[in-house]
Amino acid sequence: MRDIGIGIVGGGYMGKAHSVAMSAVGAVFDTALRPRLEMICATNDASAEKYRRAYGFHRCTSDWRVLVADPRVEAIVIASPQNTHRDIALAAFALGKPVFCEKPLGKDLADSQAMVAAAEASGCVNMVGFNYIRTPASQYARALVQSGEIGDVTWFRGEHTEDFSADPNTPATWRAQGRENGAMGDLAPHMINAALALIGPIARLSADIQTVFKTRPSANGPVAVTNDDIGQFMCRFENGASGHLSFSRVALGRKMGYAYEITGTKGAIRFDQEDQNALWLYKAEGDEAQRGFRKILTGPAHPDYLPFCQGPGHGTGYQDQIIIEARDFLLAIETGRSIWPSFQDGLDVNRVVDAAHKSHASGAWIELS
Repeated sequence: MRDIGIGIVGGGYMGKAHSVAMSAVGAVFDTALRPRLEMICATNDASAEKYRRAYGFHRCTSDWRVLVADPRVEAIVIASPQNTHRDIALAAFALGKPVFCEKPLGKDLADSQAMVAAAEASGCVNMVGFNYIRTPASQYARALVQSGEIGDVTWFRGEHTEDFSADPNTPATWRAQGRENGAMGDLAPHMINAALALIGPIARLSADIQTVFKTRPSANGPVAVTNDDIGQFMCRFENGASGHLSFSRVALGRKMGYAYEITGTKGAIRFDQEDQNALWLYKAEGDEAQRGFRKILTGPAHPDYLPFCQGPGHGTGYQDQIIIEARDFLLAIETGRSIWPSFQDGLDVNRVVDAAHKSHASGAWIELS
Protein backbone atom coordinates (compact mmCIF):
# COMPACT_ATOMS: atom_id res chain seq x y z
CA MET A 1 0.00 0.00 0.00
CA ARG A 2 1.31 3.45 -0.90
CA ASP A 3 -0.11 6.92 -1.20
CA ILE A 4 -0.52 8.87 -4.43
CA GLY A 5 -0.77 12.64 -4.75
CA ILE A 6 -4.04 13.75 -6.34
CA GLY A 7 -4.59 17.12 -7.98
CA ILE A 8 -8.14 18.20 -8.87
CA VAL A 9 -8.86 21.05 -11.27
CA GLY A 10 -12.21 22.56 -10.30
CA GLY A 11 -13.74 22.85 -6.86
CA GLY A 12 -17.45 23.20 -7.59
CA TYR A 13 -20.11 20.54 -8.15
CA MET A 14 -17.90 17.80 -9.58
CA GLY A 15 -14.74 19.01 -7.87
CA LYS A 16 -16.40 18.38 -4.53
CA ALA A 17 -17.72 14.98 -5.64
CA HIS A 18 -14.27 13.81 -6.72
CA SER A 19 -12.61 15.22 -3.61
CA VAL A 20 -15.01 13.31 -1.37
CA ALA A 21 -14.56 10.19 -3.49
CA MET A 22 -10.78 10.31 -3.23
CA SER A 23 -11.06 10.75 0.54
CA ALA A 24 -13.37 7.73 0.90
CA VAL A 25 -12.26 5.25 -1.77
CA GLY A 26 -9.47 3.62 0.24
CA ALA A 27 -11.78 2.80 3.13
CA VAL A 28 -14.62 1.59 0.90
CA PHE A 29 -12.60 -0.60 -1.47
CA ASP A 30 -9.32 -1.14 0.44
CA THR A 31 -7.35 0.08 -2.58
CA ALA A 32 -3.63 -0.60 -2.92
CA LEU A 33 -3.12 3.08 -3.78
CA ARG A 34 -4.35 5.53 -1.15
CA PRO A 35 -5.10 9.04 -2.43
CA ARG A 36 -3.39 12.00 -0.80
CA LEU A 37 -5.31 15.20 -1.47
CA GLU A 38 -2.33 17.22 -2.58
CA MET A 39 -3.64 20.25 -4.47
CA ILE A 40 -6.90 21.73 -5.72
CA CYS A 41 -7.33 24.47 -8.32
CA ALA A 42 -10.14 27.02 -8.61
CA THR A 43 -10.67 30.16 -10.67
CA ASN A 44 -9.28 32.57 -8.05
CA ASP A 45 -7.17 32.41 -4.90
CA ALA A 46 -10.08 32.96 -2.50
CA SER A 47 -12.13 30.13 -3.98
CA ALA A 48 -9.12 27.83 -4.11
CA GLU A 49 -8.39 28.41 -0.41
CA LYS A 50 -12.06 27.88 0.48
CA TYR A 51 -12.10 24.51 -1.30
CA ARG A 52 -8.73 23.53 0.16
CA ARG A 53 -10.03 23.99 3.70
CA ALA A 54 -13.42 22.43 3.01
CA TYR A 55 -12.15 19.29 1.27
CA GLY A 56 -8.88 18.75 3.15
CA PHE A 57 -6.24 19.40 0.48
CA HIS A 58 -2.68 20.20 1.48
CA ARG A 59 -2.32 23.08 -0.97
CA CYS A 60 -4.26 25.11 -3.53
CA THR A 61 -3.74 27.32 -6.56
CA SER A 62 -5.71 29.41 -9.02
CA ASP A 63 -3.51 28.31 -11.95
CA TRP A 64 -4.06 24.80 -13.29
CA ARG A 65 -0.59 24.88 -14.86
CA VAL A 66 0.94 25.08 -11.39
CA LEU A 67 -1.10 22.07 -10.28
CA VAL A 68 -0.22 19.97 -13.32
CA ALA A 69 3.50 20.74 -13.08
CA ASP A 70 3.82 20.12 -9.34
CA PRO A 71 5.96 17.00 -8.71
CA ARG A 72 3.86 15.94 -5.71
CA VAL A 73 0.75 15.84 -7.90
CA GLU A 74 1.02 12.37 -9.42
CA ALA A 75 -2.45 11.99 -10.95
CA ILE A 76 -4.91 14.60 -12.17
CA VAL A 77 -8.70 14.83 -12.11
CA ILE A 78 -10.22 17.38 -14.49
CA ALA A 79 -13.51 18.66 -13.08
CA SER A 80 -13.59 22.05 -14.80
CA PRO A 81 -15.73 23.27 -17.76
CA GLN A 82 -15.37 21.24 -20.94
CA ASN A 83 -13.71 24.05 -22.89
CA THR A 84 -10.70 23.69 -20.54
CA HIS A 85 -10.31 19.89 -20.76
CA ARG A 86 -8.04 19.71 -23.79
CA ASP A 87 -5.26 22.02 -22.60
CA ILE A 88 -5.12 20.50 -19.11
CA ALA A 89 -5.04 16.92 -20.37
CA LEU A 90 -2.37 17.59 -22.97
CA ALA A 91 -0.16 19.32 -20.40
CA ALA A 92 -0.57 16.40 -17.98
CA PHE A 93 0.21 13.76 -20.60
CA ALA A 94 3.32 15.70 -21.65
CA LEU A 95 4.58 15.16 -18.09
CA GLY A 96 3.59 11.49 -18.05
CA LYS A 97 0.74 11.89 -15.56
CA PRO A 98 -2.48 9.82 -15.52
CA VAL A 99 -5.67 11.81 -16.18
CA PHE A 100 -9.29 11.31 -15.20
CA CYS A 101 -11.50 13.75 -17.14
CA GLU A 102 -15.14 14.52 -16.48
CA LYS A 103 -17.55 14.06 -19.36
CA PRO A 104 -17.83 15.13 -22.09
CA LEU A 105 -14.22 14.44 -23.00
CA GLY A 106 -13.72 17.58 -25.09
CA LYS A 107 -15.97 20.48 -25.96
CA ASP A 108 -16.17 19.13 -29.52
CA LEU A 109 -14.94 16.32 -31.73
CA ALA A 110 -11.64 18.02 -32.58
CA ASP A 111 -10.79 18.47 -28.90
CA SER A 112 -11.55 14.84 -28.14
CA GLN A 113 -9.50 13.60 -31.07
CA ALA A 114 -6.52 15.63 -29.90
CA MET A 115 -6.92 14.32 -26.34
CA VAL A 116 -7.05 10.69 -27.45
CA ALA A 117 -3.99 11.18 -29.68
CA ALA A 118 -2.06 12.72 -26.77
CA ALA A 119 -3.12 9.93 -24.42
CA GLU A 120 -2.02 7.25 -26.87
CA ALA A 121 1.28 8.99 -27.61
CA SER A 122 2.09 9.33 -23.91
CA GLY A 123 1.04 5.82 -22.91
CA CYS A 124 -0.53 7.31 -19.78
CA VAL A 125 -3.56 5.87 -18.02
CA ASN A 126 -6.68 7.81 -18.98
CA MET A 127 -10.34 7.65 -18.01
CA VAL A 128 -13.51 9.66 -18.64
CA GLY A 129 -16.28 10.18 -16.09
CA PHE A 130 -19.58 8.59 -17.08
CA ASN A 131 -20.78 7.88 -13.56
CA TYR A 132 -24.44 6.92 -14.04
CA ILE A 133 -23.67 3.70 -15.90
CA ARG A 134 -21.82 2.60 -12.71
CA THR A 135 -24.83 2.10 -10.48
CA PRO A 136 -25.09 -1.54 -9.34
CA ALA A 137 -28.41 -1.76 -11.20
CA SER A 138 -27.00 -0.57 -14.53
CA GLN A 139 -23.90 -2.71 -14.15
CA TYR A 140 -26.22 -5.68 -13.60
CA ALA A 141 -28.34 -4.69 -16.61
CA ARG A 142 -25.22 -4.66 -18.75
CA ALA A 143 -24.29 -8.13 -17.50
CA LEU A 144 -27.80 -9.45 -18.24
CA VAL A 145 -27.64 -8.16 -21.82
CA GLN A 146 -24.13 -9.49 -22.44
CA SER A 147 -25.02 -12.93 -21.04
CA GLY A 148 -27.98 -13.25 -23.41
CA GLU A 149 -30.49 -13.37 -20.56
CA ILE A 150 -33.03 -11.36 -22.60
CA GLY A 151 -31.99 -12.83 -25.96
CA ASP A 152 -30.93 -10.78 -28.95
CA VAL A 153 -31.61 -7.08 -28.42
CA THR A 154 -34.09 -5.68 -30.92
CA TRP A 155 -34.93 -2.25 -29.45
CA PHE A 156 -33.39 0.38 -27.16
CA ARG A 157 -35.03 3.54 -25.87
CA GLY A 158 -32.94 5.93 -23.78
CA GLU A 159 -33.47 9.40 -22.38
CA HIS A 160 -31.66 11.94 -20.28
CA THR A 161 -34.22 14.54 -19.31
CA GLU A 162 -34.13 17.22 -16.62
CA ASP A 163 -36.02 20.48 -15.95
CA PHE A 164 -33.38 22.90 -14.68
CA SER A 165 -34.04 25.18 -17.69
CA ALA A 166 -37.81 24.63 -17.98
CA ASP A 167 -38.71 28.08 -16.66
CA PRO A 168 -38.32 30.63 -19.49
CA ASN A 169 -37.82 33.37 -16.91
CA THR A 170 -34.70 31.75 -15.46
CA PRO A 171 -31.88 34.27 -16.07
CA ALA A 172 -29.23 33.55 -18.67
CA THR A 173 -26.09 31.75 -17.45
CA TRP A 174 -23.14 30.03 -19.12
CA ARG A 175 -25.51 27.14 -19.87
CA ALA A 176 -27.24 29.26 -22.52
CA GLN A 177 -24.05 29.80 -24.51
CA GLY A 178 -21.91 27.43 -26.58
CA ARG A 179 -22.90 24.19 -28.28
CA GLU A 180 -20.99 22.17 -25.68
CA ASN A 181 -23.31 23.46 -22.92
CA GLY A 182 -26.61 22.64 -24.64
CA ALA A 183 -28.68 19.52 -24.09
CA MET A 184 -26.73 17.65 -26.78
CA GLY A 185 -23.39 18.67 -25.31
CA ASP A 186 -24.19 18.40 -21.61
CA LEU A 187 -26.90 15.75 -21.14
CA ALA A 188 -26.75 13.58 -24.25
CA PRO A 189 -23.24 12.17 -23.62
CA HIS A 190 -24.39 10.23 -20.54
CA MET A 191 -27.18 8.36 -22.32
CA ILE A 192 -25.17 7.89 -25.51
CA ASN A 193 -22.47 6.29 -23.37
CA ALA A 194 -25.13 4.05 -21.81
CA ALA A 195 -26.41 3.01 -25.23
CA LEU A 196 -22.91 2.16 -26.45
CA ALA A 197 -22.17 0.22 -23.26
CA LEU A 198 -25.45 -1.69 -23.17
CA ILE A 199 -26.11 -2.30 -26.88
CA GLY A 200 -22.93 -1.54 -28.84
CA PRO A 201 -21.78 0.85 -31.56
CA ILE A 202 -24.28 2.97 -33.49
CA ALA A 203 -24.18 2.48 -37.25
CA ARG A 204 -26.36 5.39 -38.39
CA LEU A 205 -28.75 7.99 -37.04
CA SER A 206 -31.26 10.68 -37.93
CA ALA A 207 -31.51 13.61 -35.50
CA ASP A 208 -33.64 16.65 -34.69
CA ILE A 209 -32.40 19.37 -32.34
CA GLN A 210 -34.39 22.34 -31.01
CA THR A 211 -33.99 25.51 -28.96
CA VAL A 212 -37.30 25.99 -27.13
CA PHE A 213 -36.56 29.32 -25.43
CA LYS A 214 -34.71 31.54 -27.89
CA THR A 215 -33.81 34.20 -25.30
CA ARG A 216 -33.20 34.38 -21.57
CA PRO A 217 -33.59 37.45 -19.35
CA SER A 218 -30.60 39.24 -17.87
CA ALA A 219 -29.90 42.48 -16.00
CA ASN A 220 -29.11 44.10 -19.36
CA GLY A 221 -32.13 42.80 -21.22
CA PRO A 222 -32.86 39.61 -23.19
CA VAL A 223 -29.87 37.45 -24.12
CA ALA A 224 -29.92 35.17 -27.16
CA VAL A 225 -29.61 31.47 -26.36
CA THR A 226 -26.97 29.96 -28.66
CA ASN A 227 -27.47 26.27 -27.93
CA ASP A 228 -30.21 23.64 -27.75
CA ASP A 229 -32.83 22.71 -25.14
CA ILE A 230 -33.98 19.45 -26.74
CA GLY A 231 -32.37 16.81 -28.95
CA GLN A 232 -33.43 13.39 -30.18
CA PHE A 233 -32.44 10.83 -32.75
CA MET A 234 -33.52 7.53 -34.24
CA CYS A 235 -30.69 5.11 -34.78
CA ARG A 236 -29.71 1.66 -35.95
CA PHE A 237 -27.00 -0.13 -33.98
CA GLU A 238 -24.33 -2.22 -35.68
CA ASN A 239 -25.87 -5.38 -34.22
CA GLY A 240 -29.14 -4.61 -36.02
CA ALA A 241 -31.12 -3.29 -33.04
CA SER A 242 -33.23 -0.15 -33.55
CA GLY A 243 -33.18 2.72 -31.09
CA HIS A 244 -34.45 6.12 -30.07
CA LEU A 245 -32.57 8.49 -27.74
CA SER A 246 -33.92 11.80 -26.44
CA PHE A 247 -32.50 14.58 -24.30
CA SER A 248 -34.05 17.66 -22.71
CA ARG A 249 -33.22 20.29 -20.12
CA VAL A 250 -36.79 21.67 -20.22
CA ALA A 251 -38.67 18.47 -19.28
CA LEU A 252 -40.89 19.70 -16.44
CA GLY A 253 -41.03 17.25 -13.56
CA ARG A 254 -37.92 15.31 -14.54
CA LYS A 255 -35.04 15.81 -12.10
CA MET A 256 -32.69 12.97 -13.06
CA GLY A 257 -34.42 11.40 -16.02
CA TYR A 258 -31.63 9.04 -17.04
CA ALA A 259 -33.78 6.10 -18.10
CA TYR A 260 -33.72 3.28 -20.60
CA GLU A 261 -35.71 0.32 -21.90
CA ILE A 262 -34.10 -2.66 -23.61
CA THR A 263 -36.21 -5.18 -25.50
CA GLY A 264 -34.83 -8.56 -26.53
CA THR A 265 -36.17 -11.72 -28.08
CA LYS A 266 -36.49 -13.44 -24.68
CA GLY A 267 -37.20 -10.56 -22.30
CA ALA A 268 -36.85 -6.88 -21.48
CA ILE A 269 -35.23 -4.50 -18.99
CA ARG A 270 -36.30 -1.11 -17.63
CA PHE A 271 -34.34 1.35 -15.50
CA ASP A 272 -34.84 4.90 -14.22
CA GLN A 273 -32.09 6.78 -12.37
CA GLU A 274 -34.70 8.50 -10.18
CA ASP A 275 -35.17 5.04 -8.66
CA GLN A 276 -31.54 4.01 -9.08
CA ASN A 277 -31.60 1.03 -6.71
CA ALA A 278 -34.22 -0.87 -8.70
CA LEU A 279 -34.09 -2.72 -12.01
CA TRP A 280 -37.19 -4.08 -13.75
CA LEU A 281 -36.80 -7.39 -15.57
CA TYR A 282 -39.32 -9.21 -17.81
CA LYS A 283 -38.78 -12.77 -18.99
CA ALA A 284 -40.88 -14.39 -21.71
CA GLU A 285 -41.21 -17.71 -19.91
CA GLY A 286 -43.70 -19.61 -17.76
CA ASP A 287 -47.46 -19.19 -17.59
CA GLU A 288 -48.58 -16.24 -19.73
CA ALA A 289 -51.10 -15.26 -17.05
CA GLN A 290 -48.29 -14.79 -14.52
CA ARG A 291 -45.83 -12.91 -16.69
CA GLY A 292 -44.92 -9.32 -15.94
CA PHE A 293 -42.04 -7.01 -15.09
CA ARG A 294 -40.35 -8.00 -11.82
CA LYS A 295 -38.75 -5.35 -9.60
CA ILE A 296 -35.23 -6.30 -8.54
CA LEU A 297 -33.88 -4.31 -5.58
CA THR A 298 -30.10 -4.06 -5.66
CA GLY A 299 -28.11 -5.68 -2.89
CA PRO A 300 -24.81 -7.42 -2.11
CA ALA A 301 -25.34 -9.86 -4.99
CA HIS A 302 -25.03 -7.02 -7.52
CA PRO A 303 -21.82 -5.38 -8.83
CA ASP A 304 -20.02 -2.94 -6.49
CA TYR A 305 -22.83 -2.87 -3.91
CA LEU A 306 -21.36 -4.83 -0.98
CA PRO A 307 -18.42 -2.49 -0.27
CA PHE A 308 -20.95 0.23 0.56
CA CYS A 309 -23.63 -1.73 2.41
CA GLN A 310 -24.40 -5.29 3.57
CA GLY A 311 -28.18 -4.82 3.51
CA PRO A 312 -30.19 -5.68 0.37
CA GLY A 313 -32.51 -2.86 -0.64
CA HIS A 314 -30.74 -0.27 1.53
CA GLY A 315 -29.34 1.28 -1.63
CA THR A 316 -26.40 3.28 -2.94
CA GLY A 317 -26.39 6.92 -4.03
CA TYR A 318 -24.87 9.45 -6.42
CA GLN A 319 -21.65 9.92 -4.47
CA ASP A 320 -21.08 6.16 -4.46
CA GLN A 321 -20.93 6.19 -8.27
CA ILE A 322 -18.04 8.64 -8.08
CA ILE A 323 -16.28 6.48 -5.49
CA ILE A 324 -16.54 3.51 -7.87
CA GLU A 325 -14.94 5.67 -10.57
CA ALA A 326 -12.13 6.59 -8.17
CA ARG A 327 -11.53 2.89 -7.43
CA ASP A 328 -11.22 2.11 -11.13
CA PHE A 329 -8.91 5.07 -11.78
CA LEU A 330 -6.59 4.00 -8.96
CA LEU A 331 -6.64 0.40 -10.18
CA ALA A 332 -5.76 1.58 -13.68
CA ILE A 333 -2.81 3.55 -12.32
CA GLU A 334 -1.70 0.59 -10.20
CA THR A 335 -1.76 -1.83 -13.14
CA GLY A 336 -0.67 0.66 -15.81
CA ARG A 337 -3.69 -0.21 -17.98
CA SER A 338 -6.62 2.11 -18.70
CA ILE A 339 -10.02 0.84 -17.57
CA TRP A 340 -13.33 1.43 -19.36
CA PRO A 341 -14.41 4.09 -20.10
CA SER A 342 -11.15 5.42 -21.50
CA PHE A 343 -10.58 8.59 -23.51
CA GLN A 344 -11.30 6.51 -26.62
CA ASP A 345 -14.75 5.72 -25.24
CA GLY A 346 -15.27 9.44 -24.63
CA LEU A 347 -14.31 10.12 -28.23
CA ASP A 348 -16.83 7.53 -29.42
CA VAL A 349 -19.54 9.51 -27.62
CA ASN A 350 -18.37 12.78 -29.16
CA ARG A 351 -18.57 11.19 -32.60
CA VAL A 352 -22.24 10.38 -32.06
CA VAL A 353 -23.00 13.91 -30.83
CA ASP A 354 -21.19 15.38 -33.84
CA ALA A 355 -23.11 13.09 -36.20
CA ALA A 356 -26.40 14.17 -34.60
CA HIS A 357 -25.63 17.84 -35.27
CA LYS A 358 -24.69 17.01 -38.87
CA SER A 359 -27.91 15.05 -39.33
CA HIS A 360 -30.01 17.89 -37.96
CA ALA A 361 -28.29 20.42 -40.21
CA SER A 362 -28.68 18.28 -43.34
CA GLY A 363 -32.03 16.66 -42.57
CA ALA A 364 -30.52 13.32 -43.54
CA TRP A 365 -29.38 10.05 -42.01
CA ILE A 366 -25.69 10.06 -41.08
CA GLU A 367 -23.52 6.94 -41.29
CA LEU A 368 -21.07 6.39 -38.43
CA SER A 369 -19.71 2.94 -39.24
